[in-house]
Amino acid sequence: MKLLSEILIGLVALEHIYILWLEMFAWTTRGRKTFKSLAPNLFEPTKALAANQGLYNGFLAAGLFWSLLIDDAAWSINVAYFFLGCVIVAGVYGALTAQKSIFYVQALPAILALLATIFI
Repeated sequence: MKLLSEILIGLVALEHIYILWLEMFAWTTRGRKTFKSLAPNLFEPTKALAANQGLYNGFLAAGLFWSLLIDDAAWSINVAYFFLGCVIVAGVYGALTAQKSIFYVQALPAILALLATIFI
């Protein structure tokens, strides 16, 4: 993979590490400030649910980092395609069902990384 693709994939992976932290460890504090559309009384009862979502975001990050460490170029690209595709689907679904801004924060960076990986 070219350097730009690798940088973009790394940034998407880092974003998902941040989401992991936010949902697993800071849901009732920083989560309240981030997800302002949710009623404040929902954060404590949904703490376990958010932690579960955070774990899945960690799996996405792990897969993206893994794609950067694979020596075989074909495998590296295919793994990157798969995990970027997962991030895109999650971002589009989140934008349709939760907040439209999720598309710009989650799906769009993954789309740019995928396009860079395909065309550069």
